[in-house]
Amino acid sequence: MIKNFVQELSWRGLIHDIMPGTEEQLQKEPTTAYIGFDPTADSLHIGSLVQIILLMHFQKAGHNPIALVGGATGMIGDPSGKSNERNLLDEKALNKNVAGVKMTLERFINFSNEINNAAEMVNNYDWMKNLSFLDFIRDIGKHITVNYMMAKDSVKNRINAESKEGMSFTEFTYQLVQGFDFLHLYTHKNCKLQIGGSDQWGNITTGTELIRRKVQGKAFALTSPLIKKADGTKFGKTEGGNIWLDAKRTSPYKFYQYWLNASDIDSENYIKIFTFLDQETIEKLIIEHKETPHLRILQKKVAEEVTIMTHGKGAYDNAVKASAILFGRSTANDLKTLDEQTFLDVFEGVPQGEITREDLQNGMDIVAALNEKSGFLKSNGEARRALKENSISVNKEKVKDDFVIDIKDLIAEKFILLQRGKRNYFLLKVD
Repeated sequence: MIKNFVQELSWRGLIHDIMPGTEEQLQKEPTTAYIGFDPTADSLHIGSLVQIILLMHFQKAGHNPIALVGGATGMIGDPSGKSNERNLLDEKALNKNVAGVKMTLERFINFSNEINNAAEMVNNYDWMKNLSFLDFIRDIGKHITVNYMMAKDSVKNRINAESKEGMSFTEFTYQLVQGFDFLHLYTHKNCKLQIGGSDQWGNITTGTELIRRKVQGKAFALTSPLIKKADGTKFGKTEGGNIWLDAKRTSPYKFYQYWLNASDIDSENYIKIFTFLDQETIEKLIIEHKETPHLRILQKKVAEEVTIMTHGKGAYDNAVKASAILFGRSTANDLKTLDEQTFLDVFEGVPQGEITREDLQNGMDIVAALNEKSGFLKSNGEARRALKENSISVNKEKVKDDFVIDIKDLIAEKFILLQRGKRNYFLLKVD
């Protein structure tokens, strides 16, 4: 018995629009569906995580997921939900990005032939690279009228906008090109459903219409709502930029912190959208959180589930350990287990001073480290007073005025962490 995909998405708040007959089709038989991913970078960020999770739910429900990477459409640009035409990429950059996107998706979706409904990866460049313009307008363009295309919100919003730039012909035809993708997958892969964000509804329904007119077929559409934060700021963005799914772009620690710092309202949505916990478990967690909001139960659970899903249990454990370090519950040994990038993420913005390896090989007096070598404290006198007050720590451990720093104290073979009180930090970096 196929699990009810539509019901599962409904209680999680993951359905925005659905074409009549879609649920019935999915309950009738295992069905193939696809979601498109733009190769605008060599990784995906958490703005794409909803679509990835939709494919995961689809596969868990016993259906056949296709992830389409838009190697061809990436050369055009999608106007949906945008006010400006995006920069177009050359073929070399696109190929690099397509490979990166594929590697990202393989961490979430099962492409193994060992299961009956293995996911499949396709690239629309493969069927568009040899298609001539004349062939396209003759075989595809004649089936969709300009009136139909103009009626789409994604087109109307750009044409009616105050921007003098308007919309290029390239962007105008995007919905027809995406519709051709759906037609191709319908005829070659028996793909009957396209899933996407709510801003894709116009493009997706153009595909279902093209299938109806061109081959007299019946295809379906389903979209999810675009995720918005309660405070009005953009989901997936920080002051530092996008939150990426690639650990090389966004460290697991920063990734974990993003979810941990979410508001109560957002976390109540996120735990439904971004985790695979069942409804009963989620409802209990929400009640517990409301009874003791200061414990941040929802934030911690969402951060745990999503970080493990994206980066693995080891990376999650390290992120938790790094978070504890920042709030003082740590030792020198804990610090030394951190890699350089995580250590720098934890102490981002902390002032730094440089020392030489020779300084440490000969042993560095703590008073000199606090003043002459670092400038952390203003004078040797201030350093001695702070030491007498027992307010100085090296690598999170209290030290006396006779302490000597040497090579064995290095963190990630490069840093010494000085601290006065609870929140006043300074990094000595070996040059």
